[in-house]
Amino acid sequence: MQYDQSMTARITVSLPDEQVAFLQQSVREKHATSVSHMVSIAVRQAMQEDTLEAFVADLIAVHGRPSPEDYAWAKQALDGS
Repeated sequence: MQYDQSMTARITVSLPDEQVAFLQQSVREKHATSVSHMVSIAVRQAMQEDTLEAFVADLIAVHGRPSPEDYAWAKQALDGS
C-alpha cells in the first residue's frame, strides 16, 4: 500500500529521541517519503502481525498444537532438507 496523504488523520505522538532520529535518518536516506510514511509502515506491520497471531491462535484452538512430527515436516518442506 502506497502512503497517500489524502487518506490521513492528523495526530500527535511522542517518541523517544532515538526513534525520532531513526525516522528522520530513514527519510534522509530515502527509505520512506516522510516520517508519517515510516510510522504508517510500522503500524501496518503491527496490524499484520496481530492478524497472523490471531489466525495461529484460531488454528491451535481448532486443531491443537503442532506435534514434533509436524515441525519436522515443515522444516523439511521449507528447507528442502
